[in-house]
Amino acid sequence: MLKLLVLSIESIIFAIQAVIVNRLRTLLSLLGITIGIFAIIAVFTIVDSLEINIRESLSSLGSDIIYVEKWPWTQEDGGEFKWWQYVNRPVPNIQEYELLKDRLTKADEIAFVISTRTSVQYKDNTIDNMNFLGVSSGFDGIRSFDIQSGRYFSDFELTSGKNICILGFEIANQLFGNIDPLGKIISIKGHKTRVIGVFNKEGKDTFGDSMDENVMVPINHVRNVVNIRSESMNPMIWIKSAENVSTEELKGEIRMQLRNIRRLKPKADDNFALNQTSMLNNQLDQFFGVLNMAGWFIGIFSLLVGGFGIANIMFVSVKERTKLIGVQKALGAKRFFIIEQFIFESILLAVMGGFVGLLLVYIGTLIINSTSDFQVTLTMGNIIMGLSISSLIGLISGLAPAYSAARLDPVIAINSTF
Repeated sequence: MLKLLVLSIESIIFAIQAVIVNRLRTLLSLLGITIGIFAIIAVFTIVDSLEINIRESLSSLGSDIIYVEKWPWTQEDGGEFKWWQYVNRPVPNIQEYELLKDRLTKADEIAFVISTRTSVQYKDNTIDNMNFLGVSSGFDGIRSFDIQSGRYFSDFELTSGKNICILGFEIANQLFGNIDPLGKIISIKGHKTRVIGVFNKEGKDTFGDSMDENVMVPINHVRNVVNIRSESMNPMIWIKSAENVSTEELKGEIRMQLRNIRRLKPKADDNFALNQTSMLNNQLDQFFGVLNMAGWFIGIFSLLVGGFGIANIMFVSVKERTKLIGVQKALGAKRFFIIEQFIFESILLAVMGGFVGLLLVYIGTLIINSTSDFQVTLTMGNIIMGLSISSLIGLISGLAPAYSAARLDPVIAINSTF
């Protein structure tokens, strides 16, 4: 056993010396495998980072929240989106919200929310196409946020429809600059509204959702500004499940109560959608499964090129060292000793190429993270996968050259003129 270990160490030393001596050949070998590993790990890193960012964005929507809307987020049976079945549905309204609030027993919080795009003005400063959000009581118990300055609406202000608002961080900066916005009067669609708070800066998620570019007002004040029954206002009811109540239990109760409110016949289909993040997660699993498969196809073709490159270089190495192999065999070197030399050299070349490829991917992640809001992470799993694939390609690429070297006749090899 000790003798085998010593021979293996000697084989590794021979492999390292061969790599160091033949620098140009080493560089050429590294190039192919580097491109291959860079291609496959870069694809997986982007896909993984995209998945992480999207799932984190979805988690902010809440896994225990049901969104009552006109349109479903996905087709429930996984087939074609049947828009013609939904186009004539009524939109949720505030009366339904109030009835559900009284009737639901499995809900912790419930809120009515509308959103649209409009302009906001302070003196001569105007911001166009900002997000105008109208909310009822219960919203702050469902959507988490922080107030940087000022305060949130009181229950009285929400029910009475006071002409007050809370500004997103970016809206406050663009409208007021270094001026304290608290107490100032702004104009929204010609209606004067007093600023009572500013949201803390959140930054945008993958879907572009953020409080930073929102102006939030009580829903009963929104009634004086826009038609909250219009589908263009995107009206919806947000419902959060109570503690120890599953979303399926809550969903069942909402369906029953809403069908009663809308007086649907027993055999009639629902004319509303009960959306939740699990619907999107199932679609994401399929989507990222396809992307990962595409990544493997891209990577496999790249790695085949790199593998053939290493194999060709290793055959050249066998030719160059034919005399040395003959001398080693004449001095009693066993076949596995010769095989180990070339396999270790092939693996070493591949792993070095894989390491350089991973280094390039890491540099790319630093550049992307420093120049954009999209965060890319080279995970430990992808690093291990990159090095493992490199080792495997090196092993496979080195087998044929190693066995051809081990089968050489020592007399013929010593007398070789190569």
